[in-house]
Amino acid sequence: MPRIPGLRSPHAKVGRIACFGRVLDKIRLNTLGLLPAEYQANLGDAKPFFLDGRCCRFLGISYASLRDRVLAGGCDEEILAWAFSTGTARSDEECIIWNHFITKLGWRDERSDVLRQRVAEAGIRGEAPQTVAELLDFDEDRALGGTRSWEAQPITTVIVMGVAGCGKSTVASALAAATGWEFIEADALHSPGNIAKMASGVPLDDADRAPWLEAVHGAAEAVAGRGSRSVVACSALKASYRRILAPDPSHVRFVHLEGGADLMAARLRERKGHYMAETMLPSQFATLERPADALALDASLPKDVLVKRIQQVLNIP
Repeated sequence: MPRIPGLRSPHAKVGRIACFGRVLDKIRLNTLGLLPAEYQANLGDAKPFFLDGRCCRFLGISYASLRDRVLAGGCDEEILAWAFSTGTARSDEECIIWNHFITKLGWRDERSDVLRQRVAEAGIRGEAPQTVAELLDFDEDRALGGTRSWEAQPITTVIVMGVAGCGKSTVASALAAATGWEFIEADALHSPGNIAKMASGVPLDDADRAPWLEAVHGAAEAVAGRGSRSVVACSALKASYRRILAPDPSHVRFVHLEGGADLMAARLRERKGHYMAETMLPSQFATLERPADALALDASLPKDVLVKRIQQVLNIP
């Protein structure tokens, strides 16, 4: 099976918890109608010894309450904090035990026979998956051993998003300065044709944006490939755009700066020398699909307050 955009490896952690992010991804993708049918039968509590049910029992919450919290919106870290406050706050040692248990299922245990059968049915040659988590990685075209639940898995990219005038460039550059991360201005990666189109008051369409979004994703990946981290200022208005920017959500977080049209229009009127005209603002709001997985912040707050809030919630020093 090809990689599913927006679905992370079971080894990937949110905070100290492996597999939790994957459970969140499946809820979000299923809501959007993007979760393949073969995954849907294993959602929720229907199969208590599958990933979703086990993870919810470990956290002391019901799957129904988790789904409702995810659909209410918020980044992974906010939802994990809710789970710890609502259910059972787990210690570091308990999380380590959970991570080793859940990612080792299928290795010399009651799932071993099923795992061997699945490997045989898949006709796998050479190195075979030794655990259910490795089989999922193999099925989804990830390299075996590419992710490990015991390794640190820090956020490498923060994308500050929103409509024109929300302050994403100002906040993103300030966050980059506060953290020592690299700043990427997505607007600088637009083609001359895109810039000319927007300067004339004509909104971009998806065909215009596709190569631009790939360029922004490539720039962030290049920074991560150098062992560094980046803060990106990018409108990222549609869910489909965000899947291009972050096909694997393991190491990427979105921060959505929200505000009303009057605030954004006033800010655009104050800007000098920028190609984005105030007349483009209605099309920006019309295009915006509010992200369910972002840290949502009030764009009218002072820059320093917003930067500190991002660092606090995402645990970025």
